[in-house]
Amino acid sequence: MTHMLDVTRLLCPMPVIKLSQKIGDLSVGDTIEIFATDPGVKHDIPAWCRVHGHSVLGIEERDEKIVLLIEKN
Repeated sequence: MTHMLDVTRLLCPMPVIKLSQKIGDLSVGDTIEIFATDPGVKHDIPAWCRVHGHSVLGIEERDEKIVLLIEKN
């Protein structure tokens, strides 16, 4: 199942904190699509995923937003 998390207009560290809170609601194998505007998420969220054992499936820029796709492992 794919979930969505909108952290647009939030600055570091809030996108990572919101992801940390939301990912607890997901089952292993679920994905979460994160919409952000803070360019720091391109580095912060993948680093957080490495520490916590989750996978970054993609990072792209769409309509002035950064979109990350994360899989819960």
